[in-house]
Amino acid sequence: MSSAKNKIVFDDCKKSCVEIECFSVLNGKSILVTGGTGFIGKWISEMVSYINYTSNLNIKLYLLGRNIVKFKEEVPHLAEKSFINLIEQDVRYLHDLPSDVNYVIHAAGSPDSREHVSDPLKTIETFYKGTQSLLDSASRIQDLIKIVHLSSHQVYGKNETEQLLTENSFGSFEALNVSNCYAESKRIAETLCSYFKNNLRLPIIILRPFAFIGPYQDIEKPWAINSFIRDAILGGPIRILGNGMTERSYLYASDMAYCILKSLIDGKIGEIYNLGSNTPISLNDLAFKIKNHSPSEIEVLSKSSKENYLSVSKLVPNTDKINKEFNFKEIFTIDEAISRTILWNKLLKSE
Repeated sequence: MSSAKNKIVFDDCKKSCVEIECFSVLNGKSILVTGGTGFIGKWISEMVSYINYTSNLNIKLYLLGRNIVKFKEEVPHLAEKSFINLIEQDVRYLHDLPSDVNYVIHAAGSPDSREHVSDPLKTIETFYKGTQSLLDSASRIQDLIKIVHLSSHQVYGKNETEQLLTENSFGSFEALNVSNCYAESKRIAETLCSYFKNNLRLPIIILRPFAFIGPYQDIEKPWAINSFIRDAILGGPIRILGNGMTERSYLYASDMAYCILKSLIDGKIGEIYNLGSNTPISLNDLAFKIKNHSPSEIEVLSKSSKENYLSVSKLVPNTDKINKEFNFKEIFTIDEAISRTILWNKLLKSE
């Protein structure tokens, strides 16, 4: 990886990590991250690397993933860190965790809707069987302090109101729709967490992630913001598919990583927290923002049908709870997030 790309990520961690002194309680502790070689795992590794380096701490990471070779190729500067230990393992068949693990961040599983539709049984198995295997293994750890389970905002179902989604919000689900396998399996995984917390007294909290943006996120993934950024880097046009009035929000990756690590310290056992940005933006406005951050003049084209949409999907979290209890505040604006993501991906493309 180029030094320029490394510097972007390092500077992002520095800017997001506003209370670095709070992580001193993690000195000498071990954190295991399932899905550790993916987007979230890479950013947690970057943030821990920054904290260890800047504060002279010794926080140890175990990254559990299915493709360690790919991780070493993509981020060799992380793979060679002495505090990072790589474990190649499918979480569905996990039996034992390292005996010195103190914290677990359960982030295994892909949110890619193409994978869910093509192999829904694997999706269900990953989140149900994978979560059960992990919690079974964690129940045998002697010095376990906390488990952070990353669920999904998809558990809320549809939201076509102007309301921001609180942790108690629940909308409708379309019955007998196989594409709902991701959301339903995330729901059952949360139920498993409830069982293990109540019956086996495991110290579990749940984070429900919304949408993120930043380096390490594959811009070929089938999400609007990724597609818009890819189109802009390729010289346009930016194509809006579907209802341009759809509203989402985007938390920058270093803010996300900082907040997840803060949850190890400030998260209350048995509680659920929304993790995301509470600033909504329509797909139309997002496309034009990305256009404005492109150095070349590009078009924005709407490819949706001309029919009048009777409803507008709005999946934006109310983050009052996590902001108050974690003393968390978004640092990067959507414009800063877009600008830095485009810059990082241009450097990646130039390689």
